[in-house]
Amino acid sequence: MNRRLIIGPLIFGLALAGCARPPQGPPDPVWPSASAGLGAALAERHCGSCHATGRTGTSPFAAAPPFREVALRYPPSSLQEGLAEGLVTAHPAMPAFAFEAADVNHLIAYLESF
Repeated sequence: MNRRLIIGPLIFGLALAGCARPPQGPPDPVWPSASAGLGAALAERHCGSCHATGRTGTSPFAAAPPFREVALRYPPSSLQEGLAEGLVTAHPAMPAFAFEAADVNHLIAYLESF
């Protein structure tokens, strides 16, 4: 059989299949920097069991403010020292956290993205 007779319809079929894709949903949120994206992942991993770490939603632990509110209450750069040396709060349910310097920078970049 002639190769052109097989390849031609195959290429045409693939081209049509590419055009027939269903519309895609909105793209994932894009962080203003890779550092902010890493900070978002750190916040979710270390803080997400109590705090709402996203742009919406309520905190799993009612007494824990959502991160977006923390970013409004305090200038994120003012939290840098506390994140590096260990955050200590007035309520006993909050464990003391201390992060590595690079992680602190990522968390600050994330908080600044609010």
